[in-house]
Amino acid sequence: MEADVTTCYRHPSYETYVSCVRCERFICPACMREAAVGHQCVECVKEGQRSMRRPRTAFGGTVSRTAVPVVTYALIGLNVLAYLAELIRPGLVDRFEMAGAWLTDGDGARYVYVDGGYPGFDVVGVVGGEWYRLLTGSFLHLPPDGTSFGSLPFGVLHIVFNMYALWTLGRGVEEQLGRVRFLALYLLSALGGSVLVYLVSPTDAVVGASGAIFGLVAAFYVIGRRLGRDRREVNGFLAGFLVWMLLSAAFTSWEAHLGGLLTGAAVTVVYAYAPTGRRAYVQAAGCVVLGAALVLLVVLKTAALTG
Repeated sequence: MEADVTTCYRHPSYETYVSCVRCERFICPACMREAAVGHQCVECVKEGQRSMRRPRTAFGGTVSRTAVPVVTYALIGLNVLAYLAELIRPGLVDRFEMAGAWLTDGDGARYVYVDGGYPGFDVVGVVGGEWYRLLTGSFLHLPPDGTSFGSLPFGVLHIVFNMYALWTLGRGVEEQLGRVRFLALYLLSALGGSVLVYLVSPTDAVVGASGAIFGLVAAFYVIGRRLGRDRREVNGFLAGFLVWMLLSAAFTSWEAHLGGLLTGAAVTVVYAYAPTGRRAYVQAAGCVVLGAALVLLVVLKTAALTG
């Protein structure tokens, strides 16, 4: 008596007597995938890959299969696009820069803010409800016709230095933290820099990604200490950026630098030392609490300015 003919479940015209070790369906050579024992079908291999836990870093970030720092490149692209928009429409700087408290007349001229406002003048800035400036200013940079540094306009150097620092720091920090944690760190650092500007110098007008960049500097330092890297190298790196903060204060805002540095350090400490068992929850809660604290500081400062 002839045995029943068995065929591949995906290719019924192909006769085969080999079955998948997981689902036991018959498979042809085109559908076979080698396993530790025997062969598996294509679908079982895919199912196994989906159920397999991907490795994570010491900070909870998922190890990317492509190793492409997507968020870092996206942030660089947004900054460059914003700068090109500034060149086309210079008025965007006045509209979206970090401005804490200003007064404007009917012609749009700016004046120093008077507590509580002044009759006949419009209140401009965060104090006037334009909270978006706390973040939008971090994606703008000084225009090319601004302060010169030697033969080059500082506006060009401003964005070039910041984007180079973002490219240099962002790739390593994003690799360790993962995309979501890295983006939260960047935005909170930018917010922290703007909040300190608002608290200390509310009449200043500030642009630049420096606050967020210094948040990445602090993150790089904390990550280096957490992973036990050579302390001399990490300390020297941090010292170099602190010197840069002091030198660039002549052209940009030291408050934004310091605010971003402190915020970035606080966020990364939470990332680095959250208990492993409930790491994601503690990290998310830490970011929410820190963000709420920054918002509260803005509210209190606004109340003080408006009387």
